[in-house]
Amino acid sequence: MKWLRFSLLVLGVFSLCCSTAGDSSGIKKMKMQFATGPLLKFQIISGYKRVFEEYTQALYQRYPDIRIEGENYLPVPIYHVASFLSMFKLLVIGLIIIGRDPFALVGVQAPGIWEWGQQNKIYACMMVFFFSNMIENQLMSTGAFEITLNVPVWSKLESGHLPSMQQLVQILDNEMKMNVHMNTRTHHHS
Repeated sequence: MKWLRFSLLVLGVFSLCCSTAGDSSGIKKMKMQFATGPLLKFQIISGYKRVFEEYTQALYQRYPDIRIEGENYLPVPIYHVASFLSMFKLLVIGLIIIGRDPFALVGVQAPGIWEWGQQNKIYACMMVFFFSNMIENQLMSTGAFEITLNVPVWSKLESGHLPSMQQLVQILDNEMKMNVHMNTRTHHHS
C-alpha cells in the first residue's frame, strides 16, 4: 500500500513539474539579431508552428530588414483558468492518495464517486489526471494565429482563417507604405 501512495505522489509531483515548466513543444521566441526594420510579431498556437516557419522564410526573402518574432498565444483569463485547473487536479489526486475526505470538512456527505475513488485509487487518480489534462488542452487550443506590425494586421480568431501569403504580403506592403508616409509627414513638420 505504501508503494501505491508513493508512486501516486511521484506522479503528482511529475505533473506539477510538467505543468509549471511551460510549453516546451510550442513556439520558442524567435528573433533575427541584425534586422533593423519594423517588428512583425506572430502569436500562434503550437499547431501552426510549420505555417509560421514557412511564412517567416518567405517574408525574410521579401523583406530582408524586417524583424520577426514568434511566440505562443496565451489568452490571459483562459491561461489562469487552465493553471488553476492544473493545481486543483494535483490537490484532488493528493486527497485521493492520502484518503482524506474533503466533504467531511464542510459537513457534507461524500458523493458515490468519491467513495468509488477511495476504493479504486489508481483508476481514480488516472481519471482525474487525464480528464483534467483534456480540459486544460481544450482551454488552451484557441486556434490563434495573430499578426501585428506595430498594430494588429491579421487575426485568425476574428477572420476565421489563415491569411494566404499573397494577402499577408499585400497587408504588409500597405502597412509599411503607410508607416513610411506617416514618418515622412512627421519629419516635414519638425
